Amino acid sequence: MPFDLQPVLCQGLVGVRPLRSADFDELYQVARDPLIWAQHPVKDRYRYDVFTRFFAESLASDGALAVTSATGDIIGSSRFHGYDQRRSEVEIGWTFLARSYWGGPANGQLKALMLGHAFRFVERVVFLVGPDNRRSQRALEKVGAVRVGTRPDGAGHDSILFEMRRPAGSTKSG
Repeated sequence: MPFDLQPVLCQGLVGVRPLRSADFDELYQVARDPLIWAQHPVKDRYRYDVFTRFFAESLASDGALAVTSATGDIIGSSRFHGYDQRRSEVEIGWTFLARSYWGGPANGQLKALMLGHAFRFVERVVFLVGPDNRRSQRALEKVGAVRVGTRPDGAGHDSILFEMRRPAGSTKSG
């Protein structure tokens, strides 16, 4: 079975589904908050023109996901990227959530959904985080990711590399 980079998953407070072009307005209402991007390498992603480019890149990635609340409202976005069957690896990234979901269980539930799906196909999930993005680094540590080094991101920026490995006893289906 091939890795589905845009699954529909739901559990607890959050769900994910494929990002669609019709989601732009609702997702931009979340993304237009400058504080979401304050520690991010692209600090002005809250601007309409910058977000428009990001959104187009997300759609073109074929791995972008709308993150939804239990009521179905869009509360953020995330993405599967760089699936490498040979290395048994995929990246989870480009994640952002509305500030009203910070600090609670939403990010942990989101990562659990995405990791559960990924570990059906790969041994290792990686996360690339900007060196100054302390908030995302702490959030990854909170869900059990381990800092293992550095790696340039897709744009060539230095990033901190975190990883999670498939739990012992889990089996691959793909």
